[in-house]
Formats: sequence, C-alpha cells, structure tokens
Amino acid sequence: MSKALTQGRTAFARDDWADAFAHLSAADNDSPLDPEDLDRLATAAYLIGEDAASDAARTRAHHGFLDRGDVIRAARSAHWLAFAMLGRFTQSAQGGGWLARARRLLDDAGADCVEQGYCLSLAAFMKVIDGDIPAAQDMFRQAALVGKRFGDRDLIALARHGEGRTVIRLNNVADGMAMIDEVMISVTCGEVAPMVAGVVYCGVISACHDLFDLRRAQEWTTALTEWCAGHPDLAAFKGPCLTHRSELLQLHGAWQDALNEAQRACRGRSVAPREIGAANYQLAEVHRLRGEFDQAEAAYRRASQAGHQTNPGLALLRLAQGDLHAAETTIRHALTENRGPRLRAQVLRASVEIVLAAGDLAAGRSGASELAQLAAEIDAPFLHAAAAQARAAVALADGDAGGAVVQLRHACSIWRAIEAPYEIARVRALLGRAYRQLGDEDGAEMEFEAAAETFERLGAAPDAAQVSALFVAKPAEAAGALTGREVEVLRLVATGKTNRAIASDLSISEKTVARHVSNIFVKLDLASRSAATAYAYSHKLL
Repeated sequence: MSKALTQGRTAFARDDWADAFAHLSAADNDSPLDPEDLDRLATAAYLIGEDAASDAARTRAHHGFLDRGDVIRAARSAHWLAFAMLGRFTQSAQGGGWLARARRLLDDAGADCVEQGYCLSLAAFMKVIDGDIPAAQDMFRQAALVGKRFGDRDLIALARHGEGRTVIRLNNVADGMAMIDEVMISVTCGEVAPMVAGVVYCGVISACHDLFDLRRAQEWTTALTEWCAGHPDLAAFKGPCLTHRSELLQLHGAWQDALNEAQRACRGRSVAPREIGAANYQLAEVHRLRGEFDQAEAAYRRASQAGHQTNPGLALLRLAQGDLHAAETTIRHALTENRGPRLRAQVLRASVEIVLAAGDLAAGRSGASELAQLAAEIDAPFLHAAAAQARAAVALADGDAGGAVVQLRHACSIWRAIEAPYEIARVRALLGRAYRQLGDEDGAEMEFEAAAETFERLGAAPDAAQVSALFVAKPAEAAGALTGREVEVLRLVATGKTNRAIASDLSISEKTVARHVSNIFVKLDLASRSAATAYAYSHKLL
C-alpha cells in the first residue's frame, strides 16, 4: 500500500476531505485505486466542490464493482451518481439514466437491501420535478420505512425531508415544517453523512425562503454554520442554497458577506442557467443597495441573459438613478405579469414606493391593499411588516401623518424581531417625515439621525444621501433656529471638542457630527468653529 493511499484513507476517516482528495488522487495516479477507494475519492471530491472529478471516480467505482460481481455496491455507486447529477439540475437525463441502471441492477439481483430505499427516495424526487406531489409523498414515506427497517440514518433523513417538503406543497405547512425541523436536528447533531447534510440544509432554506419563514431559516443557518466550522473545506452549499444564504445575510445587515455568497453562487460549476440568473439577480440587489449602480446594471443584464426576471430590482435601480419615468413604466408592466406569491409580494412592495414617488396615490393604495391581503393569506412576519410599511407610506402621501406613525411603529417592531437593520432604518426615515408633518421637528431629527447612522454603517449610500437631504431641507421658524440635537453639538463645539470626541459623547458617527456642524454653520451664517463658540456664549447656550 502506497504512502499516499494510507494518508488519503486516514484523511477521509477524519473528515479532512481536501487532504483526502489530494492524497487519493496522487495514489490513483501512481496505481489505479480499487472501487472502495474510488468511492472515497468521489465522495471527497463532491464535498469540496470538484464535481467533474467526483463523477469520474464514482463511474470508475461503479464499473469496478460490476467487474468484481458486487452488484449491490455497483448499484449504490450508480445511485450516488444519479443523486449528484439530479441535484445540479443540469444533468437530469444522465442522472435519470444512472438511477434507472441502479434500479435495474437491484431488480435483477432480487435483493432486499437498503439501496432499494435510496433509489425509491431519488425516484420520488423526480416525481416532485414532474409535479406529481401525492405520488412523491407516498414514495418518500415508503423509502423512510426502508431506512427504518435497515437502521440507515442517512436514508431516513433524506426520505423524511422529502416527505416534509411534499406535505408543505400539499398546503399542510405546520406538519411539513415540523418534519423538516426533526430532520435538521439529525443534521446539526452530526448523525448523518455530510453529503446528506448539505442537501437537507439547502432544501430547508429553500422551503423557508418560499414561505417567508426567515426566523426558521436564520436559526438553522446559524446552527449549521457552527457545525460546518469544523469542516472548513466543505462545499455543501451550492447554487440556490448560496443565493438564499446571501438574501438572509443581506436582510440581517451583513452586506459584504451577502455579496461574497452571491459571487460564489455566480461562479458555481455545473449550475443550471436559471440558478446562475437568480444568483446574478441577488448580486445586483446588493450592488444596488450599496449605490454601485454600474455593477448592479451589469449583474441585472447577466440575470436577464440567463432567463431570470429582473424586476422589481431593475425598476428600483431606475428610481435610485433618478429616472422616475423608466421606473414607473417598468414596475407597471411587472404588475401585469403572473407570478408566485413571493415574487408578487416583492413587486408590490416596489410598486408602492415607485408610484407614490410619481404622485399616483390611487395606485399606491391599491398596491398596499393587495400586499396586505397577501400578508393575511401567508401569515409571515416579513409580509406583515412590509404591508404595514406600505400602508404607512400611502397614509403619509395622503397627509395622514398620525395614521402613518401607527403603521410605522407596528412595522418597526416586526423588523426588530426579524433583526432587519436596513428595513428598520427605512421605517425610521418615514417616521421622520411623519413627525415633520406633525410639526415635531426634534422628533423628526432624531428619526432621521438614527436612519442615517444605520445607512452609513451598512454602506447604503443612496439612502444615506436621501436622509442627508432631509436634514438640509428642515424648515426653521426663524433665521438661526436650531434643533435640539444641533444645540447639543454646538455646545460641545464651544467647549473645544473635535468631531471625533463629540461623536463619542453622543454615540453617533463622525459623519453625522460633521453634517450637524455644517447645518449649524449654514443656519447661523457662521464661518468657523471659533465663531460658533462665540455664538454659543453670546446666546447663553453653555
């Protein structure tokens, strides 16, 4: 036995898949591996994202087992080939062919074995793709029974996860999510193989994404991230899974991490064009929020070329670029298209913002009303917050600032529970406008300041610029009138403190302090900090 082979087997046993792949590949170059070691090589390659190498090694393992006369092991290798190919959505015909071969081998052998259950579970997955959900549910249930009979935890996890997804598709969300939660416990406890763990997690986050169940998605993402910390070379998250992770990271304010995950999804190998399109759309969304409009435009174009819808993101990009006519035309067209509940909700949110900017109060009210109906039907906190925020924007545009405040407080409480800092900041910017309508300038300034702090921290340059404009546009009852926070800043300037020291005292950013100082100089017609100090003393502000 070669040294490389020994090292490869040892690395594989300790779950060091990158090392196992390197050593087993080296051993195979020296002397062709036997089928068992080829299976190890294929598994290690799959787990680190070397799909082509994995398929090649698994194919050789399959033929090696056949040459040896071990039909059961050959069928198992054929199943895992089908499993990998069908999971990529780019090799469905080949995957189906390998599954058919595995089932034929088992049928010819007349074997009562756990491999029958694995093939049944994968056949059920193909039924889901074909849209035959009741048949898929029954097949998943049968596969789980086979797994239970043979005590195979991997098969039980795959089948129960599949059954849970079909239960959700048949509109029994509570029972389906309970089944998925149970399977995820086995994943995070390390009871199942890593190949199974990655597939189950990606299925769970996809289900949560479709149901707007962001709390559950975040909880399981956190749990699995901790598990994956012990496996740094694991590439279990692929394609749509990475895209959904990016969306979660964006929601929770980790925009650079969201950008990185979206870029990884765009670079994925053997990923279907539609998934590349979704990844580029998500990449464009993060660039748009950061004010990187050229990068956003390019990513939206790549998404479109891959067959993915570019709205409402593209319409919101046009709005941010100041092209209100293009934004309004695009979003009105998007509203006429048939879409699933999730995409419809996103379009409605954007439409309310855009048509109100165009001054169409009736269209804004209609969009907010439909969004509220969707929220009532799906009953997800995210949608309830979005609907309340949309109703508030309409009320504000209609001059009902008091009604807007009630809705905005409700939306803000939900966004806080979801831990969505960007959405909270958007609500607080609207609150500032509402308070200004009500004549509460100090209240307005505090909301604008809180929003600006968050936008600056996240890197949301367009939103930060909008809020800054609201600061500058504040009316004053008389020349030289200052808000409460500006008086605080002026007092500290008069003591000789720097902007950095003032920021520390008031727990705000230096940028915010600089903006206050600039506003003070403009309002009081002052040219320097010494002049501001003299003003503070002469008006007995100290």
